[in-house]
This record gives sequence, C-alpha cells and structure tokens, in this order.
Amino acid sequence: MSGSGFNYSQDTLRNLAQDVLQHARKAGATACEVDVSEGFGQSVSVRKSEVETIEYNRDKGVGVTVYLGQQRGHASSSDFAPEALRATVDAALSIARFTAADSAAGLADEKLLAKKSMELDLYHPWDVSVGDSIELAKRAEEAAFNVSPLISNSEGASVSVQQSHFVSANSLGFCDGYASSRHYIACSVIAGKGDDMQRDDWYSSQRKSVDLAAPEVIGDYAARRALSRLQARQPKTAQVPVLFEAPLAAGLIGSFVRAVSGGSLYRKSSFLLDSLGTQVFPKFMQISERPHLIGGFASSPFDDDGVATQDREVIVDGVLQGYFLSTYSARKLGMQTTGNAGGSHNLIVKPGDLDFAALIKKMGRGLIVTELLGQGVNYVTGDYSRGAAGYWVENGEIAYPVHEFTIAGNLKDMLRNIVAVGNDVLMRGSKPVGSILIEKMTVAGN
Repeated sequence: MSGSGFNYSQDTLRNLAQDVLQHARKAGATACEVDVSEGFGQSVSVRKSEVETIEYNRDKGVGVTVYLGQQRGHASSSDFAPEALRATVDAALSIARFTAADSAAGLADEKLLAKKSMELDLYHPWDVSVGDSIELAKRAEEAAFNVSPLISNSEGASVSVQQSHFVSANSLGFCDGYASSRHYIACSVIAGKGDDMQRDDWYSSQRKSVDLAAPEVIGDYAARRALSRLQARQPKTAQVPVLFEAPLAAGLIGSFVRAVSGGSLYRKSSFLLDSLGTQVFPKFMQISERPHLIGGFASSPFDDDGVATQDREVIVDGVLQGYFLSTYSARKLGMQTTGNAGGSHNLIVKPGDLDFAALIKKMGRGLIVTELLGQGVNYVTGDYSRGAAGYWVENGEIAYPVHEFTIAGNLKDMLRNIVAVGNDVLMRGSKPVGSILIEKMTVAGN
C-alpha cells in the first residue's frame, strides 16, 4: 500500500454527496441526508510460524435517507455510478411513500449542525507490506513460545491495518467528513497439556503504527497470562468483592451507556429509566465526554446526524447529568439531542489513586475477573450473570487462578456499589478506564 491507498478523494466523495442531494430535491424529497464512504485494509495471521490467512478488504458505499414530510425511506448501494446513485435515491423515495409518518422523523435542527471542520489527527496510514506484517506476527508468536516450554500451542498472532474516509451531507447545507485509521497486533496462545490447558491473549490497538506495543511485548505478555491460569480451581459459592480488570471494566461503563441511551429510554427497555439527576454511581465517580481529543478512538467534530459534538460532564459526583441522545431519540423523549447519534465519544472515567496491586490489597479477599463468557445481561431489569475466569485473592494477594464459575448481581447495584477505580487506565477503545472494584457480587462455583 502506498500513499493514502484510497481510490476516491475527499472532494470526489463530497461531489457524489451533492449529486445525491440534488437528485433527491428534484425527485420531490422534502429533505435528504447522505453518507458516502470508502475503506480498505489488510490483515495477516500466522500460527506456529506458518501463514494461516492473508486478507484484503476494500469497500465503498453510499447510504441515502429521504423524507417526504415525516415519512422516511432509506436505501444504500456500493455503486458510485451516476445512474446507480439516482436509482438509490428513487428506491429510498419509494420506501418513504409506503411508510407511515413519524412525528420524530426528520433532519436535525439547522442551528445544531456542525459549521466548521476540525482537525483531530485521526488518520495515520501504515504502509506495511504483507511480508513485513507476517514477520511482525511471527515475532509476537515466537516471543510467546520463548517464555516457557509450557506454552504448548498457539491460536495465532495477527497484524491488521485498516483505513477509511467518509463524507456526510444533508439538504440543510451540512457537508463534512474525514479520514481515520486503526491498526493492531494481537497474539493468543495456549499453556499446559492434557487436562490442564489454558489460553489467554493480548493485543495493542492504535491509530498510529508507531504507538503500537512491540510484537515481542505482546507475545510475552499473552504467554505469561496463559501460564498464570494453569492449575485453576473452581471457587466456592460466596458473596465477595469483585475486581474487574481494566479491559473488562470498560464493558461495565458500556452497559451504563447503553442504559442511558435514547433508544433504550424511549422504548422503556432500560434499568435506568428516569435516572436524570439521580445518584447512579458513588459520589467519587466522575465521567466526562471529550469528543475532540486529538487522536482519540471515538473523536469526531459531529455525530451521525451532523450535529456538532461538544465536551460535557456526564457524571458529576455520581449524579447523572445527561443522556446519550440522537436527534430522533431526543424528539421521542421530548428533549434535545446531545450529539450522540452513532454512540458516545471518548468517555473519560476519572481514575483513582490506586494501581492494580493496591486495588487487590484493598479488596483483601475476593475475586479478580479477567475473562467473561456468555451474554447474560438483561438491560431491562439490570440482572447480570456471566461465566467468568480469573484469580482468587486472600489477604490482599493473588492465591490461585479460578475458572468454571459465574458472577451475578444487578447492574444498578453494581454501579452504585463501586468501591474504587484504579489508575491502571488502558487506552484501547472509546471508554478508557482503570480496573473497577465492586463491593460485593455473588460468585457461583462449587
């Protein structure tokens, strides 16, 4: 891959978007919005030093939403030819004509749309050849095998490069877009033999390839994690404190976001209905949304509706200050959009003073969870039950690995009963957070 690798320039995407808007207007649409995008990538994987897969992906697409008053129709295509674009608009109009009017349908208010472009440093192409990618993956896997003879097998190591760009536009004059990149190196290995075998993995994901962890570091850490899980036991059933390791703690924050997002709220399918202004977390919890972080994983100057994003405080002293709303969900709730069509933007959970070891010491006796299995979460009631694996803690120190058990509780109680948030923040996704210690959950073992 050389240069940007894109077949279409940003100007070309903008022109295609304007052509769609023009045809929609001529065809009788009262309003229209369009997204035009292109993306490509390269992924390789190796297992036991042999190449397993080499994959290329190259995609492009246009999505058109038209309105006839408050009747809405949507259609999409992967063909950028003029006649195909016109046919896509016509298909969306045909759908709209047979759709019932929806009082919440329509474009965002013009005054809320993003008015100027913003450079957030999201695009860093990685010109890495297939051969070099294979070599990086082999180095990660070799480092894992070099840790110990007990690393007996491998699920593989992989290197992925992904780049994309898009333009969004609507008939109120909004038109903007940008390019972004996401690269990663991963390794997964198996330790032990016979009846005592355990797997674990690790990966590094960044917008800039120079920020990726060295493949040797990734492989080494994946191996040590797998080794530490050998001779795991099944814990006894008990109610004890539970410490969610940082990668899993982000999932708890994700559950909170889902519960206070517009779609869940207007459908009344959330355990946090009518929670605005109420105590959702303990008083020491602070969560901020920062959509304009330079290079952030979820940075954007505007949301999927074209609404300008802005910094805001979501949780202050444990109290919920605002929901996550799109234009549509806000209208359904009789509120104003928060610029969250498409999801949240860089949720920053204020870290505490304790590192991971200090969190374990603070817990004293309980459970560290490093892996979750299954999808046992009821977002209507908040009931939470997941298969898990991790480590048992006694006297503030890890005693032994544990597996084949479930942890259960209710998310409403779990969020309110957070005891501490660690300073071991993992910058891996859109919700960077340290490990989270919860006061008590039910551990169901033997």
